[in-house]
Amino acid sequence: MSLLAVLFVGLVAAIHVYIVVLEMFLWTKPLGMKVFKTEPAFAAQSATLAANQGLYNGFLAAGLVWGLVAAEPVAFQAKVFFLACVMIAGLYGAATVSRRILFVQTVPAAIALALVVLSRA
Repeated sequence: MSLLAVLFVGLVAAIHVYIVVLEMFLWTKPLGMKVFKTEPAFAAQSATLAANQGLYNGFLAAGLVWGLVAAEPVAFQAKVFFLACVMIAGLYGAATVSRRILFVQTVPAAIALALVVLSRA
């Protein structure tokens, strides 16, 4: 796999680790509320839901890291599967929450997926 593909998959994994930290640990803190544009009362009421969301983002990050360290053919399969999951989640989030999610989550995953597939050819 090309170095560029590895870097983009790693970037997508890192984005999701950051999202995990924001949703699970910083949701009710100033940085978390600033990033997600929430008010203290809403953040407090939704903290458990955000932590659950964060856990799922952690699974996406873990799957991408698995794809980076696994042997072929599992490495390719894991990267394709988890990048597709990130893209679908990003599309849903962009449609239902904020269009910004399209650029933060979906576009990097799409670029990484294209690089992974092209480097396999």
